[in-house]
Amino acid sequence: MSDYQAGSKVWFIPDCYWPEITNGKHYVSHEAICVLNPGPHDAKIKMTFYFSDAEPMRGFTAYCKAERTNHIRLDQIKNDQGQGLPMGVPYAAMVESDQPIIVQYSRLDTTQPEIGLMTTMAYPL
Repeated sequence: MSDYQAGSKVWFIPDCYWPEITNGKHYVSHEAICVLNPGPHDAKIKMTFYFSDAEPMRGFTAYCKAERTNHIRLDQIKNDQGQGLPMGVPYAAMVESDQPIIVQYSRLDTTQPEIGLMTTMAYPL
């Protein structure tokens, strides 16, 4: 490990959307928050999701081991109350970590025969 610190502890993703329709037989529409933890300590991750017409959803957690990656599937994650994210609703995300991490967002859209994949780096604070 180098002497420099890579990553940030707070990241924002303003454009999230989980399509309601899935046409793929092998691939289902989904999103993922992709985390890289280049540091020497495991990272505990908290996620808050914001909506245009509803209160934020909180209580989502994940982990990323030291010097590892974790692809957090947003169609599979549940918060501490057992709630999952709604389909077909635009939202935004804040990702907080107790260790510096790097965050990328990906969306696989199978609503049409031509599968679409979108990915972008999150905005660090």
